Amino acid sequence: MKVSRLLALCLLTLGSAAMAQGGYNKVPLGDAQYAQCLRFALKLYEGGNEASPVKGQTKVEAWCTCLWNETPDDFKGNLVKFAESAKGKVVDKVCAKHADWSD
Repeated sequence: MKVSRLLALCLLTLGSAAMAQGGYNKVPLGDAQYAQCLRFALKLYEGGNEASPVKGQTKVEAWCTCLWNETPDDFKGNLVKFAESAKGKVVDKVCAKHADWSD
C-alpha cells in the first residue's frame, strides 16, 4: 500500500513539473540559444514581460521555451529569426498561442 501511494505521489510531482512548463521540456539552465531568444525578442516586441498562461513564466519565456522545444534538435541558429522566417511561421503561430502573445 505504501509503495503505491509513493508511486502516485511521484507521478503527480512529475506531472506537475511538466505542467509548469506548459507541457514542454524545461530549457537547461544557462542555455545560450534560449538566452539569446529572450534578449532578442524583448528588443523587437512589446509585452514580453507580461504574465503568460504558463504558471511562473512571462510571455517571452513561454514563447522562447516553445520555440526551443519546437525547433529540430540540431537547430543552432537564432530562434527569433527562425520564427520570422517562412519555414518558422507555423511554429511561431503555435508558440504565440502557447504564450498568449500576439501582435
